[in-house]
Amino acid sequence: MSRLGWCVATVFLGLVLALPAVPAPGPKKDDKPEPPTPAQLKKATNNLKQIGLAFHNYHDTFGFLPTNLKTKDGKPGLSWRVAILPFIEEDNLYKQLKLDEPWDSEHNKKLLERMPKLYAPVRGKADPGMTYYQTFAGKRTMFDPNGGQVGLADVTDGLSNTLMVVEAAKPVHWARPDDLTYNGENLPKLGGMFDGQFHAVMGDGSVYRFKKDIAPVTLHRLIDRADGNVIDLDGARVAPEKEERP
Repeated sequence: MSRLGWCVATVFLGLVLALPAVPAPGPKKDDKPEPPTPAQLKKATNNLKQIGLAFHNYHDTFGFLPTNLKTKDGKPGLSWRVAILPFIEEDNLYKQLKLDEPWDSEHNKKLLERMPKLYAPVRGKADPGMTYYQTFAGKRTMFDPNGGQVGLADVTDGLSNTLMVVEAAKPVHWARPDDLTYNGENLPKLGGMFDGQFHAVMGDGSVYRFKKDIAPVTLHRLIDRADGNVIDLDGARVAPEKEERP
């Protein structure tokens, strides 16, 4: 390259280096997820109504509420979401699974992609096979993660005052025996599909959408099936007149 060419190149490089750095484009401050649609809210409600009905039909059949299915060695192997398959018109899938094997055994994992549509997220993103529908698992909840039998008669606070299945903050695999651990002190996070608000089916089968800022003491009382406390549902849930309509 000639001396003149080197000079031109040097000047050009100097100009480029002198230019201010341009930051990479990032998300706008006003970027927010689209608000839930009436169709999504209706679908979420209907899904939980069907799950609640399945719980009651299961109870009518076996005398206790659904729980995890155990493996041959007595460990939790498959979720309650598998246990209620015959009661949500998924009897064929239920019969093909090996109920005494873990959820991810060589046989069962071949069938896991057939997650019922009832469990699929109605809003937001989640990996295939993941669901937000979970129970509270622990002492004095409506669900014993170790396979213990809880009956409707054990819900002494009243079925209409006790949470049965909710929309958790984070999804889990639908067939895995994984739910919201509750120890009576720490509250699990809820509302992964609706920005903190969450739908729940109560023990009597009714479905409500609860506020994002529900009082912790109220949530504790809703989870505990036998604490003897009165609950103000109207103060905890989204008022019916404020529900979006189709």
